[in-house]
Amino acid sequence: MDSDDDARIGGAGGADTDDVNLPKATVAKIVSELLPPEFSCAKDAKDLMTECCKEFVLTIASEANEICDKDSKKTMVPEHILAALKSLGFEDYVEEVESILSEHKELAKGERQKKATKKTGSGLSPEELLKIQEEMFAASKAKLEAGGA
Repeated sequence: MDSDDDARIGGAGGADTDDVNLPKATVAKIVSELLPPEFSCAKDAKDLMTECCKEFVLTIASEANEICDKDSKKTMVPEHILAALKSLGFEDYVEEVESILSEHKELAKGERQKKATKKTGSGLSPEELLKIQEEMFAASKAKLEAGGA
């Protein structure tokens, strides 16, 4: 492994790039979904596609890391990824990536709201919830004792 490989994965003397892999099954599924039903893809072609995807991700991450460093930031954010795509000549992808990012943020917001609603969503006071819980325990205990006798 050369120093470019070290820099690309974020550390001098760090993990070997072979330690960084994408799930082959996921890449194979994506490839098979894109191919017409009458076509198939050889295993070595799927492996090559996986390696290409890995290299793409490493390249984007490395460029985003450099942009992050130039901004004197320690945390990479989506804007760094978008800037990396532009910097590397992938401007055509930026609009779609921004759309996906927006969808992801909406989904994450919905999940956060769902969790918050789950915690407070019953509309019952803590005392009422405790009473219901105690009733459920008592019913369960009675059922257990009835079945054991």
